[in-house]
Amino acid sequence: MQTLPIKSRSSDGATEDPEAARTGPGRDLSPLLAGAAAAVAAAGALLALTGSGSPLRGPCTLFFLLAAPASALAAALRGLDPFSRTLTALAGSVVLNMLVAQVMLAVHRWSVRGGVIAVTVLSLLMLLSVRLRKSD
Repeated sequence: MQTLPIKSRSSDGATEDPEAARTGPGRDLSPLLAGAAAAVAAAGALLALTGSGSPLRGPCTLFFLLAAPASALAAALRGLDPFSRTLTALAGSVVLNMLVAQVMLAVHRWSVRGGVIAVTVLSLLMLLSVRLRKSD
């Protein structure tokens, strides 16, 4: 049995197709993928902070360490096209992680928990500064 979409009439008498606004194969997966990425990153931070022995600890923590600063930097780089913004945000994320590791090694305070906390705090500060700059 086949169902046909219902087309409603607008105020000017033309029919409007409710499916026309969707892209791709009928739906937009961007919010779903963003939510999944946020869940994986949060799980990585949680696994690293609790010291879990899970085999997912390493990959999820690495994803968090790349994604958290990259998303904060991407929010600051709204003027660039999407590919340039993504590439620049990922490069900045690697630089931030390297700087955190370098400083922690220089002061002889290296720890996984400390690194995750430092990257989280710096990412939140970057995101907060972008939000405060937009409100002005």
